[in-house]
Amino acid sequence: MLNLPTFEMMSARHVKAVARIEEQSFACPWSEAAFEAELANRAARYIVAIEDGAVVGYAGYWRIFDEAHITNVAVRPDMRGKGHGRRVMEELVKLAKSEGVSAMTLEVRVSNLTARALYASMGFASAGIRPDYYEDNGEDAVIMWCRFSERIRP
Repeated sequence: MLNLPTFEMMSARHVKAVARIEEQSFACPWSEAAFEAELANRAARYIVAIEDGAVVGYAGYWRIFDEAHITNVAVRPDMRGKGHGRRVMEELVKLAKSEGVSAMTLEVRVSNLTARALYASMGFASAGIRPDYYEDNGEDAVIMWCRFSERIRP
């Protein structure tokens, strides 16, 4: 039987686990202090996926007027390939829609074909390139947008 995660808004008790997943997922990870600062950021919204009492994934965005700029999406390495990334994104979209957001955007590494495919399957479309976006290796980022009036599948 497949365990499905439950979702909560990120709080101070989740920060350590979120920062650990961030460290395991990204070449230039955000620190615990950065996530703690996000808890005080009135524009920031972060959710965590909980399975068997542990954080298995998280995602967040900054709400700017009626748009949401996705800042982070990650799943614990040992939990990848089980659909958690999609479920986290679906929950993030649901939250954004409930707040009246009309469009979401994100940047993703050109080389991250798995994430790009997930986002595309949810209605995000490539809208351009940010050259040399990533500090660790100068890789370009693909800018992706999804406008809810066009199509989004939570």
